[in-house]
Amino acid sequence: MESVPIVVETTAETVGSTIVSTTARTGGLSAEARAAVEEGIPAETRRGYAGDWARFTAWCSAKGHQPLPASGDTLTEYMTHLKGEDKSPATMDRALASITVAHAAAEVPKPSTTGARRVLKGHEAERKKSKDPRRRPRRAAAATPPVLRKMVAATDTATAIGRRDVAVVLLGFALAARRSELRLLDWTDVAEVEEGLAVEIWRPKVNHEGPLGVPYGSNPATCPVRAVRAWRQCLLDHGRHPAGPLFLRIDRHGRIAHPMRRHGQPIGDPTGRITGEGIGDAVTRAAARAALTAPTELLPDLPPRWSGHSLRRGFATAAKQAGKDLIETGRHGGWTDGSKSLAGYFDQAGIWDETNPLYGIGL
Repeated sequence: MESVPIVVETTAETVGSTIVSTTARTGGLSAEARAAVEEGIPAETRRGYAGDWARFTAWCSAKGHQPLPASGDTLTEYMTHLKGEDKSPATMDRALASITVAHAAAEVPKPSTTGARRVLKGHEAERKKSKDPRRRPRRAAAATPPVLRKMVAATDTATAIGRRDVAVVLLGFALAARRSELRLLDWTDVAEVEEGLAVEIWRPKVNHEGPLGVPYGSNPATCPVRAVRAWRQCLLDHGRHPAGPLFLRIDRHGRIAHPMRRHGQPIGDPTGRITGEGIGDAVTRAAARAALTAPTELLPDLPPRWSGHSLRRGFATAAKQAGKDLIETGRHGGWTDGSKSLAGYFDQAGIWDETNPLYGIGL
């Protein structure tokens, strides 16, 4: 009996900042069901996967390879191509994940990744052996409490953007929030109670029921409760109602949630909600104002990388230094139990504490 080849049609559409789906020509999910599935994947992840998939299909087209279903050899060749461009191991790993996700969405067999993984592992080892600091992973710098104090001290809270940035930085740290989580907070999600703030935060990667508690800080200048209260009062003073998004965009003229247009067409969130990029920019600006961007002696051409993730990493670092429990820290910050990333932050923060096995062994 003659075999019938699998014919698959793929699409990678971009609608605003949201990306799309890869579907089989026959059968498959309805548009409504695909949209529902996509809503379960963080928007930033969808955008990253869409870009990875677009680059892979473009490479396949140029080299005469079939992207879907792809063969294991094609993936090995593609990883070799990325290695030749000296892409980071993290970038290559995500590219592989994007390709396998596309195959799963199209309901076709996933290609073997054995060869591709060997290329990736070899590339990672080669980069480590080179000892070139510029080829090391550039992780976000940790915004710990001493850093936060410098950021806040250098910020003019007489301005709306200054008050908002301080509230973003301090509440983001207190919640160990991803920028995508912080931007989605509404006014009603943050209730001021006797102990501090009870915050209902949506965690896309973990199941979490009930509010998180954010107590008053011991230092009024860096207290997240007081910072949020000041920002809310600023909104009320500008005629904003106590409803809708908690954090709003502010333009260079100091206008809060001012309508934006491009070529005569409205753009941006109509409610004025800040973007994830806006959250990251608030952290970067605060670091720049506090002169925290100076190059180090080890990496003279690479200053510390301050981003929205600095708040999350700073929280984990500070928790470890304060002797907090790994599991409780992870659950407060929305890490899954057994998270490798959180364990890595704890390891890096604890190289000089009593957990170092060299202490107390008689050297």
